[in-house]
Amino acid sequence: MVDLREQHHPACIVCSPDRPYGLQLQMALDGRGVAIGSFACADCYEGYPGLLHGGVISALLDGAMTNCLFLHGRVAVTAELVVRFRHPVRLGRRALVRAWINRRDAPVFRLQAQLEQEGIVKAVARGAFMLPKAPRPAEAAGP
Repeated sequence: MVDLREQHHPACIVCSPDRPYGLQLQMALDGRGVAIGSFACADCYEGYPGLLHGGVISALLDGAMTNCLFLHGRVAVTAELVVRFRHPVRLGRRALVRAWINRRDAPVFRLQAQLEQEGIVKAVARGAFMLPKAPRPAEAAGP
C-alpha cells in the first residue's frame, strides 16, 4: 500500500518523523477505523507556564484528522477547522489524539478529533476536508 502521508506530506511540521523540531505525530488505525496517536507534550511546546500551547493543540487535532484520511486511502486538505478547548493540557504528560470520519458529502469529508490526557478529553475539533481539485490545463498565453 502506498504511504499517502509520505507521498503527500513528506516535510509536514505536524506528522513528518524527519522534522527534528516538528511534532512528529504518528497515527495508526484501530480495529474500528479510528486513527490514534500519542504526543509527549514536551516543554519546548509551552504556551502559558506548564501548559501546551493552544496552537500546538490545534495543529495536533488538524494533523490527526488529515492522517486519518491518509490511513483510509484519501488525500484531502483542510477547508474548515473548529477547535474547542475544554481543559488545559499539561506539559510532561503524554496525550492521546484520536480522529475519525463522520461522513462524506462529496467532495467534502467531515471528521472529528479529540486530545485526551490522563483519561480526560482536553480538546475536541471538527473539520471539513476537501478533495483536491484536478489541476486545470494551462491557458494559452495571449499577446
